[in-house]
Amino acid sequence: MSYKLKNILIRYKIKLKTITSIMDLPEGKLYYSISEVASSLGVSQSLLRYWETEFSDLKPAKNKKGTRSYTQSDIDLLRRIHYLTKECGLTLEGARQQLKNDKTPDQKLQLIDTLNEVKNFLVQMKQNI
Repeated sequence: MSYKLKNILIRYKIKLKTITSIMDLPEGKLYYSISEVASSLGVSQSLLRYWETEFSDLKPAKNKKGTRSYTQSDIDLLRRIHYLTKECGLTLEGARQQLKNDKTPDQKLQLIDTLNEVKNFLVQMKQNI
């Protein structure tokens, strides 16, 4: 890991496992399945279903069979919940309060996405060498 990247991680208090655990979702889709979202966040599908019961803002669309379809806004909220509970160590009540008080997009999550893109680019460059 480069010195510069390490300093960025330290400055924004981001754990490296956050960057490596969040995979990219396929682009160009309007809706994502629960399995795609769960694997991208590195959590189980049952945890996503549980979070739906705990956070009233999280309401993925369901078809007649009950299959959940997550939009990008749902995924952004799930990433936020994941960050608050798993990385910051907040309880569900604490995460709920944090989400209620702060409705703006989290800059750390945007930074994580940017670092993910850089990581993928570097991996592709390494494979091409």
